[in-house]
Amino acid sequence: MTGLRRRDGVAVAVAVLVASAVQALPAQASAQASAQAAVAAPNLRDFDLRRVSDRGGPLRTLGGRLERSSVDALLTASGQRRLGHGCGKPAAVPARSLVYCFDRADSATGKWVPQGVTSVSDAMANERLPGGGRPLLVSWHDSGRVRLTFVNPARRTYRHVLLVYPTMKRGRPTYTDIGIHAGGIAWYGSKLYVADTRHGVREFDIRQIYDLSKSKAGSTGHAGRVGLHGKKYYGHGHRYVMAQTGSWHFTRGSTSGKCHGSGPLRMSWIAVDRTTWRHALIAGEYCKPKAPQGRVVTWPLWALSGGGVAHADWAAALPGDRIQGGVRTHGRWWFTQGRGQKRGRLLMTSRDWDGWNRVTRRTISHGPEDLSCYRGQHRIWTIAEHARKRALWGFRADSCG
Repeated sequence: MTGLRRRDGVAVAVAVLVASAVQALPAQASAQASAQAAVAAPNLRDFDLRRVSDRGGPLRTLGGRLERSSVDALLTASGQRRLGHGCGKPAAVPARSLVYCFDRADSATGKWVPQGVTSVSDAMANERLPGGGRPLLVSWHDSGRVRLTFVNPARRTYRHVLLVYPTMKRGRPTYTDIGIHAGGIAWYGSKLYVADTRHGVREFDIRQIYDLSKSKAGSTGHAGRVGLHGKKYYGHGHRYVMAQTGSWHFTRGSTSGKCHGSGPLRMSWIAVDRTTWRHALIAGEYCKPKAPQGRVVTWPLWALSGGGVAHADWAAALPGDRIQGGVRTHGRWWFTQGRGQKRGRLLMTSRDWDGWNRVTRRTISHGPEDLSCYRGQHRIWTIAEHARKRALWGFRADSCG
């Protein structure tokens, strides 16, 4: 068996329900995944996560100095960027996909690179915010900074928000940049989980977004400044900053950044599965062809709602290498596979007692990344990451719903 699930403290073999899905993309069938070399079942204890680095102290003080903003207010405030047009063709997005394009500057920049995707469908059972907003979210990294983009399809606009780490300096509350890859994001309730490749997961709260423009102590000037300078708080020119609330680190230590096939997970991407009776956080590894085979792991999301240790309840070896995103709905799995400057692939499969079933591979866009199921749309969303071949797009998936 290549998959394990923990039930009542005991690791047992598990089968995942097989679901059929009719896709709109042209298919190319692969050989059975069972033809791959046998891989030992992962040790679930390697993936235990412990909550650390609670930022409650500096957050409480920052909350007294800066004005908070709701996501609904952020989506409708002035100064939004407009979604563009024409990105689907250069990104090689498959036909019959729904496509959103960033503006010219964000489509062409090589400085900022998009990575993670999630949406209000992951966050809320009714797929809408209290004020009616239905945003898609995208994470970007800039070799030392991370930003989060709130896309508002209803208005065809979007807004960048800087992610920051709250801390105290000389007895005064401030915040710093966050230097991680942010290869995957997952929004669930008020929490936003961001993949931290070497350590585990960073935790944010959508109720901890500060509007520097409306704050007497805030400033949207000086793009080179972040945190407290003098008597003002800055965010590299951003109007909004979103503060980290804590972290979940592997109890068995950090990874070296390489794939080893054992030990803590190289946290490359994450996703939410709301189609199981216990909603799950899913995470997996990006591993190169000559490296040990990557793994995919799940945790019950309720286990990350408090403190202590969150125990993984299932793990398996992945059905391919270079996996940049993955998601499961109703027992059906989708994975994106990067292929450098070539167009990426979509891998579709399911699991039974013997492991992965027949894997279907389809050529999709350039640089496909993280995956997220938007249940009400029956679409799975991803982001094509490459500059000038960049698009946020979703394909039809009947079992996503």
